[in-house]
Amino acid sequence: MSDHNTTEHIEFSNNNLFSQLVGPADTHITQIENRFGVTIAIRGNHISITGTDADVGYAKNTLQYLYAQLSKGQDIDSESLEDAIRAVNSSVNLQSSDTNVANGKISIATKRKMIFPRSANQGEYLAAMQNKDMVFGIGPAGTGKTYLAVAVGVSLLIAGKIDKIILTRPAVEAGEKLGFLPGDMREKVDPYLRPLYDAMHDMLPADQVERRLTNGEIEVAPLAFMRGRTLSNAFVILDEAQNTTPVQMKMFLTRLGNNARMVITGDLSQIDLPNGIESGLNQALRILKNIPDIAFITFDETDIVRHPIVAKIVVAYDKETKK
Repeated sequence: MSDHNTTEHIEFSNNNLFSQLVGPADTHITQIENRFGVTIAIRGNHISITGTDADVGYAKNTLQYLYAQLSKGQDIDSESLEDAIRAVNSSVNLQSSDTNVANGKISIATKRKMIFPRSANQGEYLAAMQNKDMVFGIGPAGTGKTYLAVAVGVSLLIAGKIDKIILTRPAVEAGEKLGFLPGDMREKVDPYLRPLYDAMHDMLPADQVERRLTNGEIEVAPLAFMRGRTLSNAFVILDEAQNTTPVQMKMFLTRLGNNARMVITGDLSQIDLPNGIESGLNQALRILKNIPDIAFITFDETDIVRHPIVAKIVVAYDKETKK
């Protein structure tokens, strides 16, 4: 492909949407210029993009995708702009995924917001959670594994399709044991399970979270509390599953009851188990891989929806590990 500079011109018909597209003081345009190394000139509702053929194409696709999102009533901020940029860079078919979103095929309604997939893998993951009783979401931090699982659980609870959401994690966290933390059991467990609470509060008003926690519609507990139970009419999320032992994982998976769904999330590069103990997640993936009723979705650094530098950090660490 040629490296010579080229210029593309785009016209946008809606003045109000165009104003939102460029952002306050043209901040969105500046963000796109910086990410793709192009120069963008604005005149009225016209945009001119100058740079190499490839970079101009990426910038143009990003702007057109964002404008389509705005026309559907979605807001655009720095984060959603990064999502669009990342999708273009990772060769996600924006038009295809955009059509799915427009048709309501891949979206989750919670009390506080509509949640859309931000990558092809996230779209596949959401679809799997809506269609399968057991789903494994595997990949690095920041790819939306737990957040999207909580969103699906909340949407099913609101719709009356389940009676409760159960959020659980194994009690192994970066070498710390809960027994050494100060306070009673609730005070020990709450900080440790905070990421699950944070996701819940992003989707339900605070008073509803507290009410549903009190009446048992939402349960947040360490994995050990699942032993001996049959989990029916529930959406059950096992987070940080890489820190389960094989015995714990088998115990958890066999709790699945009638009208229940399970989502198991984990990152096999972040195992905090003592040396010599195999991760229950790793074993489960090996043993269950040929069962067609179970979905396995694998995420990578292109799915990370945090600050763009996080994806670069993940890649750098992966390279070091492979050495």
